[in-house]
Amino acid sequence: MTTYIHELPDWPRFRWSQDALLVRLAAVRHRQGRLIGRMESLGFSSRAEATLNTLTQDVLKSSEIEGEILDRDQVRSSIARHLGIDIGALARADRNVDGVVEMILDATQNYAQALTRERLFSWHALLFPANVRKIGKITVGAWRDDAKGPMQVVSGSLGRERVHFEAPAAERIKKEMTAFLEWFNSDNTTDLVLKAGIAHLWFVTIHPFEDGNGRIARAIADMMLSRSVQSSQRFYSMSLQIRQERTVYYGGLEQTQKGTLEITTWLEWFLECLGRAIDAADETLATVIMKARFWETHARLTFNDRQRLLLNKLLDGFEGKLTSSKWAKLAKCSQDTALRDIISLVEWGVLAKDTAGGRSTSYSLREF
Repeated sequence: MTTYIHELPDWPRFRWSQDALLVRLAAVRHRQGRLIGRMESLGFSSRAEATLNTLTQDVLKSSEIEGEILDRDQVRSSIARHLGIDIGALARADRNVDGVVEMILDATQNYAQALTRERLFSWHALLFPANVRKIGKITVGAWRDDAKGPMQVVSGSLGRERVHFEAPAAERIKKEMTAFLEWFNSDNTTDLVLKAGIAHLWFVTIHPFEDGNGRIARAIADMMLSRSVQSSQRFYSMSLQIRQERTVYYGGLEQTQKGTLEITTWLEWFLECLGRAIDAADETLATVIMKARFWETHARLTFNDRQRLLLNKLLDGFEGKLTSSKWAKLAKCSQDTALRDIISLVEWGVLAKDTAGGRSTSYSLREF
């Protein structure tokens, strides 16, 4: 019979080898400082753009890890609206998207505030605004009650299920979460980056809600990582990196939750994953610098909202060919209006007509 770490007599007294983690932790801390230094050298608008890009990825990928695909334009617009960033025309976000955005922003923008039961309940309610998930209804804004049986993480088809993890019984949750929150909010000697990794593991092991535990665990880790640098600005996405390493992530969680309270291996992976997330931020930085250079180069021109919208899409890496019909659809305008917008940009030297002609005429950004 499988024994989980929350069943061990010394739970939750986690142990790890400080010596084994020292080099990895120092490397991550160095990368954090270097990235923040590079971002602070940029102007305010560029930093805002980097934060917007990072948070958009964070929201999208944290949901995607759980199999929920959100609309990128809605997520980006919701974040921009909440942070007061002008990105031109805004896509209307549904309540589900707004809820996820509000949770992530509360965790990262208000990182210094205490994490409380009431705050977690509000996050959970934001994740499930309609009190409905894909299969049936769930209890929202309260701890799970196990009325439908023990909380298990299961994979496989019906009749061939595999139980990866079984959480503590519902009757233990109040006591378990009290201990977790006291530790999370306390000032202790544990480095805050390590504390983020421990918090993630600890919370997801308690699994206090009927659904949404993974996304809230990652928000909690993001909150502690923001504390670790004393900044609400986000220039890297841990959720994006975890999404790319999802198989290893779930495998590491399962192995750790079925092991002992010696969690050095889990923390080694967490630090390495965080390091890769920070390294990947170089791509975000390159995109932000490129966009800033573009707008600076064309500062003398007056673009309308439609043109700004589509130019930003091109700068962000528009997939496929940009045609007048796609322009009209994305900008929600007529074909004639789209063509006038495009012709103006071609005449100004911003866009160039691609070699293919006729009905397949498409356009790309000129080098700048």
